[in-house]
Amino acid sequence: MSILTSNEHLDQKSFPFSIRKVLHAQDNAPPVHGHDFVELIYVIYGEAKHFFEGQLNRLCAGDVFIINPGEVHTYHIEKGKQIEIVNCLFLPELIQDTWLKALGITQSMDYFYVHPFLKPTERFHHCLNLRGKASTHVLHLLEGMHSEYEAQQSGYSTLIRLKLVELLICLSRYYTDMTENAKPSPYEHDRQMLIRRMCGFLDRHHDQKITTTTLAELFNVSTRQLGRVFKEETGMTIVEMIHSIRIEKAKYLLDQTDDKVIHIANKVGYEDQAFFSRLFRRLVGVSPGKYRAQGVDGMGQE
Repeated sequence: MSILTSNEHLDQKSFPFSIRKVLHAQDNAPPVHGHDFVELIYVIYGEAKHFFEGQLNRLCAGDVFIINPGEVHTYHIEKGKQIEIVNCLFLPELIQDTWLKALGITQSMDYFYVHPFLKPTERFHHCLNLRGKASTHVLHLLEGMHSEYEAQQSGYSTLIRLKLVELLICLSRYYTDMTENAKPSPYEHDRQMLIRRMCGFLDRHHDQKITTTTLAELFNVSTRQLGRVFKEETGMTIVEMIHSIRIEKAKYLLDQTDDKVIHIANKVGYEDQAFFSRLFRRLVGVSPGKYRAQGVDGMGQE
């Protein structure tokens, strides 16, 4: 399995983004792969089966889905058939923190911070399939981003960022409309959605320094309420959740890359390798080096 990296497939670090239209047939379908960036895909026309995390799901025109870093997928296309997609690749930090604070991480961004972190079966049961004006609007936004990206005139990166935020807000509206009839009680739903949004934000920005105060400001709650509700809903403190997410990301990188442990520690948000190694051993039961060696030995025995 290949791992696509942002260094190879995205632009410079100051603007980690790429967008293109791709026509896939049976003879040029991509191999099974993962990547270290977010992939947003819109199906323009055609049909295929999407192999995602061990499951097959049918794709057709109007489908929109987001593949998270570390997830594995490809397409199965029947002979004589094609599928054309818009492939939008970016790192989460493309959406600036100041914009997130202005927006607030509410249902206006749920298709970015909630839906991609549902269980796979629930996620594709609630897959967005757009029709009519919604489909036309989303394709128009993507084509506008594509035109700006190709021309790269003055201010293009700012316009693409704005269009990306508009796209995610629109997708979140469609997602909310689709799921609003399946809500639990308002109070229970509000608590659950608050925690889902927080966990989605922590996953998207796991490599950044995040404090309880920062989260409280983003989600417009007091730090005391935030800590209490988070613990009640997840059984973990915010700091424990951050460590858990980071260590899972580190395990993936140890399994799938040859990066040095110190580089992996930095990638997932730890500047102190010694602290990272102690934490990894405490949560996983072995050191990072031994975890990698066990994975290599296991593959060799299969």
